[in-house]
Amino acid sequence: EDQVEQSPQTLRIQEGDSLSLNCSYTVSNFRALQWYRQDPGKGPELLFLLYSVGDEKQEERLRATLLKKGSSLHIEAPKPKDSATYLCAVETQCSPGTCRLYPNPEAGSLE
Repeated sequence: EDQVEQSPQTLRIQEGDSLSLNCSYTVSNFRALQWYRQDPGKGPELLFLLYSVGDEKQEERLRATLLKKGSSLHIEAPKPKDSATYLCAVETQCSPGTCRLYPNPEAGSLE
């Protein structure tokens, strides 16, 4: 069965420390991995879309890397404005009629 797990679930840090959020997955027919940021009262905002193992994308102080069975989201020198919920999602390839959506039961958040 396809699974997506995220850790840590909650993270409290001191300003200036760097941090990493991890997402591990076991899926068949992997297509892409997505990282989102969600602010309170708002919808998720796509941060990164990774397709191939070894992919690394960076935007300002955020960097996402795709590994064989997981991904990490690294935030360099976090600031108070980085406080949000960060979510990973895995996109799979499927045939019409066989697609299923698997929720991430453990949404990691940064406080």
